[in-house]
Order: sequence, then structure tokens, then C-alpha cells
Amino acid sequence: MEKGNYSLVTEFILIGLTDQPELQMQFFFFFLGIYIITVVGNLGVIILIRLSSNLHTPMYYFLCSLSFIDLSQSTVITPKMLVNFLSKKSTISYLDCMTQFYFFTFFVISECQMLAVMAYDRYVAICHPLLYSLMMSHQVCSLLVSGVYTLGLVGATAHTGCLLKLLFCKNNAINHYFCDLLPLLELSCSSTYVNEVVLLSLCTFNILFPTLTIICSYVFIIASILKIQSTGGRSKVFNTCSSHTAAVGVFFGSGVFMYLQPSSVSSMDQRKVSSVFYTIVVPMLNPLIYSVRNKDVKIALKKPMRRRMLSKAELAKWKRRFKNSLKKIVLSKLEWNRWRLMTS
Repeated sequence: MEKGNYSLVTEFILIGLTDQPELQMQFFFFFLGIYIITVVGNLGVIILIRLSSNLHTPMYYFLCSLSFIDLSQSTVITPKMLVNFLSKKSTISYLDCMTQFYFFTFFVISECQMLAVMAYDRYVAICHPLLYSLMMSHQVCSLLVSGVYTLGLVGATAHTGCLLKLLFCKNNAINHYFCDLLPLLELSCSSTYVNEVVLLSLCTFNILFPTLTIICSYVFIIASILKIQSTGGRSKVFNTCSSHTAAVGVFFGSGVFMYLQPSSVSSMDQRKVSSVFYTIVVPMLNPLIYSVRNKDVKIALKKPMRRRMLSKAELAKWKRRFKNSLKKIVLSKLEWNRWRLMTS
């Protein structure tokens, strides 16, 4: 393409979820509520795990990392989307768009791998309980988390590096609510073959490998559970597994629908709806799935409440003591006045 035939884009227009003005304010309050729940839930999980000594185990170490990833991923996308709901023209600069895409890709790949690590941790805990402390030592957990973030860094760098080589011409309207890869590829006026190869390769690895790890882990977990004689123990673990697999199914299912389907099969509007699940809904649900239904977390939450109740009881006790001492002082003064009147 000759240099005079096009002008490079310096900013993009985000079309968003809808182009109907009457729905903008409703969407704003709806997603604002989701974002507040996401921030409070994930930040609460991180603080609770850090402050509670009984939660300093590999399982909650990974859960703390997952909450950090969910909080960060939601923060990369949602605040800008909320601002766009209130703006007449939703624009984002080229640099900000590439930055948002980089961090989004980093955190979404990290979450894929972190879910696989958490499934492996549960496999070791249930199938090899005697070797758990050895197989999931502090060094091993640190290496696993470092590997998760390294894969996220490699994937984000590869995708963003290939994206920066593309040319964007006059059309700058992104049919999405954030800077995602497929809508940007559709806008490019240069060849996207390398990007599509990298996308297919990395997405296949980052979806297929964690999915196989999770499936294999749960196959062995279920086989071990079936050997348990206690019906209550079985149902408890099955409930935990079903919640985890439901969250994994929503996350990976929407990811497959978004990135691994041909463009002729699904429209971009359908892909936008599916991306809402793994970018906004799943980060909100994860604290509820992994924490609220967890017995150890409930016990950790009850401890501060018990301390507050004890402090209130102690305060009431001191109030009663103060009232009794005050009564004694008043009575002693009355007796003193009565004795003085009798002797005068």
C-alpha cells in the first residue's frame, strides 16, 4: 500500500455493548454494581487470607493469587467501560488501547493457568494427602505461581508485539466495549496472517492445556471420592467440585466461543455477550464460589465478629462497674450528711 493512500489512526472509538442511548444509564448502574461486588469480594478475600493464620495453606495461597488476577482484570476493563456509558463519544487513544489489551491478555492467560494449578492442588490434597506437604511445599507453590505469571507475560507480549506491527487506516470504530484482539484485527488494513497463527497457537495452548489438566485432576478426584464410605464426605467434596467446574465451564466456554470459533459462525455482537462472562461476571463469582461456601473461610470471618461481640460485652461490663461505683459514692455521701446532721 502506498503511503498517500491512507492515514494512520491515533485513536479508536469503542462502540460498546449497545448503541441505544436509553439503555446506557441502566447498563452503567448494572455494571457499576457488579464492579463494586467484584472489588469488595476479591479484596476481602485477599485481606482475609493475609490476616488469618489458619488460611496460610497452598489452597488459599492460590486463591489469593486468583483474587488478585480477577480484581486486576476487572479493573483493566470495567472503569473505562463505565466512563464510556456516560460519555457521548467513547474514544480511547492508540497507546491506551494497546496498554489495555496488553494487561487484559496478561491477566486472562494467567487466570486460565491459575485455574489449572488450583485443580492440581486439589488433586494432590485428595489423592495424595500423606505427600501433600512435600508435593505442595512453599517453594513448589511459588514456582507454580511464577510459572502462571510467566506464561501470562509471554502470551501478552507475543500478542501485543504482533498487534503493534499492524497498520490501522481510516476505520477506527471498534465493535466492542474494550480493546480486544479480534475486533482490532478486523480493523487492520494490513495482513493479519501472523496474528491469526499466533492467536490460534497460544489460545489452543492456554485453553486446551489447562482444560486437560482440570479434567484429569477431577477424574482422579472423583475416583478417590467413590472409594470413600461416608456419604456426607462424598456429597461435600462433590458440591465443591461442581461449583469449581461450573466456574471453569463458564470461563473456558466463553473463551472458546470468543476466540476459537470461525467468524462466519458467530457475529461480533454474540462474541461481545460471551466476553462479558469471562471479563466481568466470572471475576465477581469467583469469591462467592471459592470462599463463601468454604468452611475455613467462614470460621475466619466469624473470628472478628466474635471479637467485636466480646469487646461489646466487656464494655457493658465496665459500664455496670462504673454505675455500681457511682452508686456507692452517692450512698456514702448521703450517709456522711446524715451522720453530720445527727452529731450537730
